[in-house]
Amino acid sequence: MIILDAAVTVYQYYTARETNTILHGSRRLFLSFLGVDFLFILPGSTPNLHRREAKTMKWLVNILALLVLLWFWGGESKYMVYDTSQRMQSGKINVHLVPHSHDDVGWLKTVDQYYTGANNSIRGACVQNVLDSVISALLDDKNRKFIYVEMAFFQRWWNQQSELLKSKVKELVKTGQLEFINGGMCMHDEATPHYIDLIDQTTLGHMFIQGEFGQTPRVGWQIDPFGHSSVQAYLLGAEVGFDSLFFARMDYQDRAKRKIDKTLEVVWRGSKSLGSSSQIFTGIFPRHYDPPDGFTFEINDVSPPIQDDVLLFDYNVEERVNDFVAAAMAQANVTRTNHIMWAMGTDFRYQYAVSWFRQMDKFIHYVNLDGRVNALYSTPSIYTDAKHAANETWPLKTDDFFPYADKVNTYWTGYFTSRPAFKGYVRTMSGYHLAARQLEYFKGRKSSGPNTDALANALALAQHHDAVSGTQRQHVASDYAMRISMGYAQAEKLVASSLAFLTKKTSTSTAMFQQCPLLNITYCPPSEAVLSNGKSLVVVVYNPLGWKREEVVRIPVSSHELIVVDSNGREVESQLVPIFNASLNMRSYHVKAYLGETPSNAPQYWLGFTASLPPLGFSTYIIIISNAETSSTMSTVSTSDKISGETVVVGGGNLKLHFATNQGKLTRYTNDRSLVEGFMEHSYSYYSAYNGTDQASGAYIFRPNATFPIKSQGQGFTIVRGPLMDEVHQELNSWIYQVTRVYKEKEHAEVEFTIGPIPIDDGVGKEVTTQITTALKTNKTFYTDSNGRDFIKRVCDFRTDWELQVNEPVAGNYYPINLGAYVEDGSMELSVLVDRPVGGSSLADGQIELMLHRRLLYDDVKGVGEVLNETVCVLNDCKGLMIQGKYYIRMDPVGDGAKWRRTFGQELYSPVLVAFAQQEGNDWKNEHVSSLSMIDASYSLPNNTAIITLQELESGKLLLRLAHLYEVGEDKDYSIMASVELKKLFPDRRIRRVTEMNLSGNQERGEMERKRLAWKVKSQEEEEEIVRGGGVDSEKLVVELGPMEIRTFFLQLDDHIRMFGSV
Repeated sequence: MIILDAAVTVYQYYTARETNTILHGSRRLFLSFLGVDFLFILPGSTPNLHRREAKTMKWLVNILALLVLLWFWGGESKYMVYDTSQRMQSGKINVHLVPHSHDDVGWLKTVDQYYTGANNSIRGACVQNVLDSVISALLDDKNRKFIYVEMAFFQRWWNQQSELLKSKVKELVKTGQLEFINGGMCMHDEATPHYIDLIDQTTLGHMFIQGEFGQTPRVGWQIDPFGHSSVQAYLLGAEVGFDSLFFARMDYQDRAKRKIDKTLEVVWRGSKSLGSSSQIFTGIFPRHYDPPDGFTFEINDVSPPIQDDVLLFDYNVEERVNDFVAAAMAQANVTRTNHIMWAMGTDFRYQYAVSWFRQMDKFIHYVNLDGRVNALYSTPSIYTDAKHAANETWPLKTDDFFPYADKVNTYWTGYFTSRPAFKGYVRTMSGYHLAARQLEYFKGRKSSGPNTDALANALALAQHHDAVSGTQRQHVASDYAMRISMGYAQAEKLVASSLAFLTKKTSTSTAMFQQCPLLNITYCPPSEAVLSNGKSLVVVVYNPLGWKREEVVRIPVSSHELIVVDSNGREVESQLVPIFNASLNMRSYHVKAYLGETPSNAPQYWLGFTASLPPLGFSTYIIIISNAETSSTMSTVSTSDKISGETVVVGGGNLKLHFATNQGKLTRYTNDRSLVEGFMEHSYSYYSAYNGTDQASGAYIFRPNATFPIKSQGQGFTIVRGPLMDEVHQELNSWIYQVTRVYKEKEHAEVEFTIGPIPIDDGVGKEVTTQITTALKTNKTFYTDSNGRDFIKRVCDFRTDWELQVNEPVAGNYYPINLGAYVEDGSMELSVLVDRPVGGSSLADGQIELMLHRRLLYDDVKGVGEVLNETVCVLNDCKGLMIQGKYYIRMDPVGDGAKWRRTFGQELYSPVLVAFAQQEGNDWKNEHVSSLSMIDASYSLPNNTAIITLQELESGKLLLRLAHLYEVGEDKDYSIMASVELKKLFPDRRIRRVTEMNLSGNQERGEMERKRLAWKVKSQEEEEEIVRGGGVDSEKLVVELGPMEIRTFFLQLDDHIRMFGSV
């Protein structure tokens, strides 16, 4: 370095004043010219000159410096080498520059359009260019680093590369220049997915990384989801093996307080059951997931680059270094330790990576010459290790980060319900996928033919935070749905062939099974076919759960002259329910919309019968033409205008619902077994959407303007009664139809609703809700689930981490619901479970409110740029979207509701799988296996445990996940250690080896625990003892699970053995 004592005091002093970045008394100036760095030493005190004199002097000094340098070197430019090898330094602020590109796997464009750069009229984004450009830039300088998140994109890119380039990329990964962060197929949403889907999509990505690179991601990077769940922290964070988790979006009030308190970085314990054994260091960015203002360097970005060639105008090294130091000091003032992180990138950046790396090279070089702070290329893993090495005591965070508002009146709680049809489709296909993978294993995975892979990949994409969230554009939603449909088509063939294989008893027995994916719109061709003489309909019902199950199966049929018999020929009690016009009209329109053809003959009845199912197995039922002596029971039908008395009671078992005859309103709930009884009312209303230019309701945002009750328009109601179920049919108006169903052997009410098309001809967007109201005194307190797993306590107008300033009393109290919600007082509790993700709250004591559908007229200006106004079209006839869904209601003595929520909640996620085949005559049992459990005939899983994954991998290993369903203290009987006997789960195969893995199956559990970082936590409460299962004895092969524990295993079994034999 050349040191000059120059007459540049005025220049330096006034530069400092004008940029307002250098402290008074600083007397240093850097110039770098042709590879030589100059430090100008500025003697004496700073003169007090007028600004005009300073500007003149500044100009003169510039000319003087330029003339001196041109004279010294002859005015010749040469290649500049920047020193980017800097490492961390103690005693200085270390600025960790983390280059990244946030690449949505679908949002404004489809996943493939984003990858290839197609449809750029919407947005100029091409992930293929990002990866090409980044790899090239990393190969140019061994000190550069980059992190990548979305394996759906990287896998596409990887498959297209040459072996030579692949070897180079593997070396980049090995040396840490390229690091995979998060590592799932997408950056999933945290409000609307089910935890099993989160595990599956993460596992897909992690196994790809492990298989190709032998690496295990260390860090969670959930920078863009719109709120953050406790399940993300402990399950998709700590249990996956992550050492840290980073995100950007959080409530603006919460962020402001945390910046003051220096609590943007915490240790997060998301599970009260697993406590510190599953905690994770969590960092929240002080702003968004982009760099500080003035440091974005994509082509066409407006940030000034460093111009360090003195032969060119606008030389600005000192100015930009000062900017850098000022931004670093500002961030250091809101965090702990001497390490800060800058996320150097944002959405779809680095399409021309050198434009970023060139500037970062220069900043690292010149900032470190300056010496006030230390800048370095880094990754979140390096940053995490630095934070850990600081030996700091960190604040403790519990519960979650919902709801999220980024400013006043702007709560991101509308997306909890947006696109409810797509949300329902994802949830239905998720449960189907779980069952299909089981059947794939039981048959034996083949290298060719139909499999579950396409459905797994499609569902993985659907967990993206702009997919199942409902915040994508319409053509992107259609693309996601098409991918799932294509995956289902393959899985459906796999299921049919697996059932044919498992039911086959002799070499000559064959069965062609069909399924009914459109059963929700009363369309099922195999069950609707009229049976000719001598033919019968075979119904195989598969139970994917590990315990025995009694389930009412309902299928549409075209004749009333039918009976149901079991595989032994014994008649099974059945009931015929007439299909009403509301269902037939929906069927006709939507079959035409989806299949392009109008169905011929409409079915007349729902045929219902109770299927008794073994654990992890199937039973067979046969529908035959009845004779004169036997037939299914025809339901009795009565209308409210023919009913005498003020009240009518519905329900043939323990549960009774009381309805007011004149209004058709539910008024009372009684349970003869539990002796629970009390007032209950069920109602609908809608919020008119705020349409102001300052902030409208939209795909993301829920901002109600006013609320309007939806009253019945006087059509009355119809009651259907029978031996298996009672129903109350109500048409509230032309666009809301409801069926309240009570099964004789169940103690909950099932509410089936059809909503839509929501009218908007009045120019008002509407957000439709339902309320279940009781007399419980709940003190503004309610509980909602986290991704279908833990339940979290909520209190209206309250946050645990800061004093809430209430500006949206409705939207600000909405929370995501995946499984259900409940309220309780000292004696009773009310639970409501759902069939898909929704938003909900308890805005009044004793009440649970769910938002079921949304149709809006304005965009909320949060990026999607499209109004949430879904339609379904037949030819040129387009109507607003109709939604058919269900929710379930139950009241229990306080403390008893968890048994129903957990058991029935698992049955909701994993419904029975029904397949149909026709046969000639009545010889099915002679030719086929009619009932079979895949586990030991004497065994079933404990009632507090579920199999959430049973999957044969390409390696031949078996991936098994077992989940404890209860939290600690949740239930007096089931919040205890559970035991699962592996030998009885696989009675016909010898288990050669059991290896416990981390949650995503990319490393052994023991190795993960050995590497886990221990964090010091500031907590005033002593932690209760944590209960976890112990090791698996190689002889006994018994797996223990503590409350809320999920354990993952690789099993190596003997070759596949045919498992025949009826139960």
